[in-house]
Amino acid sequence: MTDVGIQAGPSATDRRLEPAAPGSPGPPEPPDALGPPAAPGSLEERQSGPAWTRLLGQLHWYDTKSAHHKNWFQRLKVIQIVTAAVIPVGAGAGAPAWGIGALGALIVVLEGLQQLFQFQQNWVSYRATAEALKHEQLLYLMGAGPYGGTSRPDILLAERVEGLVSQEHSAWSSMQRDIGQRGSE
Repeated sequence: MTDVGIQAGPSATDRRLEPAAPGSPGPPEPPDALGPPAAPGSLEERQSGPAWTRLLGQLHWYDTKSAHHKNWFQRLKVIQIVTAAVIPVGAGAGAPAWGIGALGALIVVLEGLQQLFQFQQNWVSYRATAEALKHEQLLYLMGAGPYGGTSRPDILLAERVEGLVSQEHSAWSSMQRDIGQRGSE
């Protein structure tokens, strides 16, 4: 008795590449519409598992936080620039001194918020980490770079993703300590 699902010799994919014998109808169709199961190391297999899930989660987090910090940094800077431009115009037009003083104080407060929350530094750092994660994602999916010569690319992906995240976290922690030390002086 022959099992239809098990084939000896070259795989169905290999047979499709070989020319058909004269007079033969061509290669047999797969037994189901879905085709053969994913081969080890295939794209479908690479896009599953905890390392892939972690990569996607971290990439989404860094991408989202980078955009958030970029938006806040740019908003604060635009308000500061516009406010700074209004001060001399208001003073020249005879605006009350308390109004001009309030605008100057607003600039100081906005700059203080930027220094406190580090919007620009976080934007740049988070963007760099997101881009590094995208780089790993592409290399992993293509089986290129360090992923090309390993039998367990998923383990290497986990190690490299965690290395990038840990590196960014260490830099963030160091920056927070520096800010705290400057603030207590």
